[in-house]
Amino acid sequence: MPDDRMQQMSAEFQKMVDEFFNIQSRYSAAIREIQTKLEILDDEFQLRHKRNPIHHIETRMKSIQSMMEKLRRKNHPVNMDSAVENLSDIAGIRVICSYVQDVYTVARLLTSQDDIHLIRMRDYIREPKENGYRSLHLIVEIPVFLSEGRINVPVEIQIRTIAMDFWASLEHSMRYKAQGNVPNEICDELQQVGEDIAALDKRMQSIHDRIEAIAAQQNRA
Repeated sequence: MPDDRMQQMSAEFQKMVDEFFNIQSRYSAAIREIQTKLEILDDEFQLRHKRNPIHHIETRMKSIQSMMEKLRRKNHPVNMDSAVENLSDIAGIRVICSYVQDVYTVARLLTSQDDIHLIRMRDYIREPKENGYRSLHLIVEIPVFLSEGRINVPVEIQIRTIAMDFWASLEHSMRYKAQGNVPNEICDELQQVGEDIAALDKRMQSIHDRIEAIAAQQNRA
């Protein structure tokens, strides 16, 4: 009986793998569509303002293991149909910007496009998470045209500054190394570092704005 159960689980997992590869193309296409839009916006901004608001772009696809774990945590059926229906972050894009204002500019320019549908926005910059995490999270839908026709595909977009990304990357790495068992005093210190980095972001934005004002005044003169 245990052998039959193992074989059934193995067959179910293999089916999920096959289905994953069947739908992977649509999520990959959605990522490419949005990445292209972001790159075009960045290029146009460079032409108009002589600088790039986007420092770099990262993309990722959730693994089957990650999807299965998240479906279990949320008490959803563990299969690909359930993943497509219940998970909005299978495809993800991280946009790293130079300044805080660039984060909101990029988000506004992207979501104002006719074929981008904003589903949800969570602003963890103005209202950071308790641990100090800061970022602007968007869930958008974008149409993808496949051989069977048009489908709308959700993509999670995280937009943050270089400083926010620095904190988030190292904080995640440290928590992973500690297997989530981080003492309260270290959590408090990490939160304080997040606040220090936010203050630096604010100062850099202020310096940038003052330099822009000086340059504009010189051009008028």
